Amino acid sequence: MTDVPANVLVIEGLVVQPPEIRVSPAGIPISRFAIEHLSMCEEAGLPREVRFRLAVVATGEDLRPQVAELQAGRRIRVQGFLARAGFRSAEHSLVLHAQSIEILHDANR
Repeated sequence: MTDVPANVLVIEGLVVQPPEIRVSPAGIPISRFAIEHLSMCEEAGLPREVRFRLAVVATGEDLRPQVAELQAGRRIRVQGFLARAGFRSAEHSLVLHAQSIEILHDANR
């Protein structure tokens, strides 16, 4: 068996916009939305604020219940893999293809 490089990402963030949902010609639901991540990380022994937005695609029936609950400001954890945003996209433009979505409940909600 050939070693395959890992491509797994788990990220938490806030939903920036409600999902855009469409159905492919094959009848598969495809949802697109974006999350904003904010954290403090250590780099070279110094604290660094990390903030970015990441596009997410959720495909198929398995994630439909979670996608239906997404709204702007909701905190979620997404696990999936990274791929280019599209065939004609810039080489370094990436999208997270969700394999699981967990809605996180804040203590103050």
